[in-house]
Amino acid sequence: MKKQNVDNHIRFYKPHHFVFYPLTLSLLIIAIYFAFSSNENIVWTFIATSIFLVIWVSYMLRQHYALTLQDRLIFLEIRYRYFVITGNRFEKFEEKLNKSQIFALRFAHDEELVSLTNRAISENLSASAIKKSIQKWKPDHQRV
Repeated sequence: MKKQNVDNHIRFYKPHHFVFYPLTLSLLIIAIYFAFSSNENIVWTFIATSIFLVIWVSYMLRQHYALTLQDRLIFLEIRYRYFVITGNRFEKFEEKLNKSQIFALRFAHDEELVSLTNRAISENLSASAIKKSIQKWKPDHQRV
């Protein structure tokens, strides 16, 4: 498996990203074309609108369910890791950090989690800055 880092940590679900979306987007483009060039533009407008709604709903549901669960798991993971490392609870930092900062911290190895958390709070580092500051990347191959 390829070593994960800040440049390659984005993950794609091939059937969804490279089959379903291109296929439905192609159908949408065809329907829009016929909506403007056909004598039956009302029918094709309805078809185009329906295809667009299928794309939008499928994207929103897939993302919403998976990411909501993933968010909960990341919070629990960070709380657990921080407690194991320091013996202190992480919840007191959650009010000082936003979600994206906490999510970026999950890539930090245990050796730098505490110092990077403190630095993220004191310097108000963005998620991107946190990821770029990580010296020893902790890969997350189980992400959605």
